[in-house]
Amino acid sequence: MNIKSFFITVIVTTSLTSHAQILNDVWGATKDIAKDAATTATKTAVKSSTTVSTVVNIVTTVVGSQTATGTPALTNDEVIRGLKEALTVGTNNSSGNASKIDGYLKNPQLFIPWPAEAQAMKDKLIKLGMQQKVTEFETSLNRAAEEAAKKASPVFVDAITGMSIGDGFTILKGSDTAATHYLREKTFTPLKAQFMPVVKEAIATAKVASLWTPLANTYNKIPGVKKQNPDLNDYICTKAVNGLMTLIKDEEIKIRKNPMAQVTDLLKKVFGSLTKK
Repeated sequence: MNIKSFFITVIVTTSLTSHAQILNDVWGATKDIAKDAATTATKTAVKSSTTVSTVVNIVTTVVGSQTATGTPALTNDEVIRGLKEALTVGTNNSSGNASKIDGYLKNPQLFIPWPAEAQAMKDKLIKLGMQQKVTEFETSLNRAAEEAAKKASPVFVDAITGMSIGDGFTILKGSDTAATHYLREKTFTPLKAQFMPVVKEAIATAKVASLWTPLANTYNKIPGVKKQNPDLNDYICTKAVNGLMTLIKDEEIKIRKNPMAQVTDLLKKVFGSLTKK
């Protein structure tokens, strides 16, 4: 029997009793579910000597705004705010982890390799005995991403805050990474554009260009090779954003599945129903 039917049964079966008895029965059934709202509604009905059918309507209205577990029903606005808060928490945690030393370099999920378009160059340089220089350059790519991650949160949070979501319930009830997927789908290009100045500054700090230039000059002097000059700014920025999205995705899964990761009241309310299933 659902909650609504239960309340109606209580009221109807006591229809021949006094209004005071009706109040007691309804309050006893609702004190842990509808709480103050049901109390106020029922008391008002009793004081005005309303009929049993009117009391039924009042309680039906109150109970209708509750979920089956007694938790106040979520609104779409609350779900949207909860999704954005989950992404914000995920971003802060992700940027913190990625910005640590070796956050990209030693994480197989995030590691930024030598640019694929210049793979022939890498192979040739290694044959020429320049493995150490090649490794140093790859390390610099990842150090630049780690440096950029230190300033990633405000850029990502700005994109999350400005993101337009129509139906929050569709994302909430979607896959374990639905919110991150939506963020990537809706904001990747403008997010990357906003993040680029941070990446360029990080590239300078990591001295990527100073390591790349001698490698490129050496290779480009080899007769018959196709000269290489990849856009390292775009390459590192894209890889850095992808890496952070990967970590945010992992954080979203935690928030959806682990109550301990629901660190705010809003997250508990929005995602709590998912972890109780």
